[in-house]
Formats: sequence, C-alpha cells, structure tokens
Amino acid sequence: MSQMLVTIFNDANADNMQSLGTAINQLPGIERLKYHPQVHTEEVGDRIVRMFEQMRLVPTLFFVDPWGYKGLSLRLVNSVIKDWGCDCIFFFNYNRINMGLNNPFVQEHMNALFGEARAGDLSQRLSSMRSSERELAIVEEIAQALKDMGGEYVLPFRFKNEAGNRTSHHLLFVSKAFKGYEIMKDIMANQSINASHGVASFEYSPATERQPLLFELSRPMDDLKESLLSDFAGQKLTMEQVYQKHNVGKPYIRRNYKEALKELEAKGRISASPSSDRRKKGTFADDVLVTFPLPQL
Repeated sequence: MSQMLVTIFNDANADNMQSLGTAINQLPGIERLKYHPQVHTEEVGDRIVRMFEQMRLVPTLFFVDPWGYKGLSLRLVNSVIKDWGCDCIFFFNYNRINMGLNNPFVQEHMNALFGEARAGDLSQRLSSMRSSERELAIVEEIAQALKDMGGEYVLPFRFKNEAGNRTSHHLLFVSKAFKGYEIMKDIMANQSINASHGVASFEYSPATERQPLLFELSRPMDDLKESLLSDFAGQKLTMEQVYQKHNVGKPYIRRNYKEALKELEAKGRISASPSSDRRKKGTFADDVLVTFPLPQL
C-alpha cells in the first residue's frame, strides 16, 4: 500500500493546512510513502467541480467536509464518483441545512444541494412538520436527489450528540458500484451503537413509510424472513443472488441473509440444495440454491 497510496488534502484556510502539513510530516514512517501527501488551499466551488468533471480519475475515495453547506453540491458529488472505483463520503450538517431551507439568502446553496425543484418543494413541506419528521424528510430527499443524479447506492449514517437525544450530523456514502456499497455498509453496521436481533441500527430515529429509504433502513430482523418469502415467491435463486437483489436500501448485511435463510429452512418454509443435512453444520454457502414456495391461497 505504501507504494500505491496517493493522498490529497485541501482546506481553504491556509493556517489549517500549514498545521496539517506539519502533523503529516511528523507521522512515524511517513518517508516510506512513494507519493508524499499533497496539501492544498483551494476553496471548493465551481472551479474545482469543473476540474474534476474534466479529469479521468483513478479509483478514489473522496471525503467532503464542508463548513455548513457552502461548496457542497450535487455537481460536486457527481464529478467525483463518475469514474470507475470512485466513491464519496460527505459530512451532512443537518442542523445548518434545516435552517437554510427556509432562508432566502442561501437559496442558491440549497438549490445546488437538492436541485431547485426538490429544494422548493421540500421547503414548503417542512413548515407543517414536527422536528423529528423534518430530519427524516431532509435526509430522505438528499438521498433521493443523489440517486436521481446517478449515485445508485446511497447509505446515510446518523450521529447523535453526547446526551443521545439530538442529532449531531450525518455521513452520507454515495457510489455507483455495489461492491463499494457493500464494503461501506459492513463498516457502518459494525460501528452502529446498537443492533436489534443482529440487524444494525445505523443510528436512525423511527422512520415512517412517508420516507421509504429511511423506513426500509429501520426494519427489524424478523421482517427480513417474511420479506424474502414474499419478494421471491415461486423463484429459485442462490443465496448470493438473493442477497444482491434484496439488500440495497435495507439495513441487512450478508450474515443476516444467511441467518434468515437457515431459520426459514429449519422451519420448512423454504427448501435448499444442498440441504442442511448435507452441508457443514450451521453454514449456508453463497452458492446454495434456495427454492421459495408460492403463497398459499
């Protein structure tokens, strides 16, 4: 990795970057890197977006942490995930954006972040919502805006304050590739503070069906088994096919699907080939073929 890794850091504040450069140079073993970390002082805006739009990027992980929301836009995210192997994580300051959506002086920034039509519609709907509903609606809309832009795989993760009674911020992961989504989902699941029946919480408030992405991300483990029986009724698929077709936009990770299928098989609600008595005890390999029955009338 020391011969391959390229790192680039940027902040508009020159003092911050000078301190960062000093800290980087003091890291033990930093001289082993073939490519020394680059430190820049550029303000993120249209110029940088145009630069990324015109570049063909090597596989890159971008982390964007704006001061509030200035510089963060759908164009920026799209410009950095357009090429193969490129993913983006950005800091989503919910509290600042919540205030900005009804502030005409920052309407330009809200339009850049959500899209003009979506920002206007969201601003109108928020006025009649309670605070908990506002958060769900805002995060749902930014997730859908990213999907509409082409970021097929969007994964939000919420952080609470120390008291655990208020949202601090969100991190949003965006990718055009399932593999990146799968890796980040496992990381976020493992970092969740709590889990219900082995399903990661991703730190969300209870969501409603009015926010479909967040609602799906809040469903408990027991629902997974019933959902599989319903969604795949009458079909034959391998465990891997079931997992890939079903998990996007839901809180479940690979091991949840294996557990659910083992339990369904044990109860005779599905059949598997090879069957459990011909497999190693407690396992459900990716290539096991699952037959889902048609629903009984």
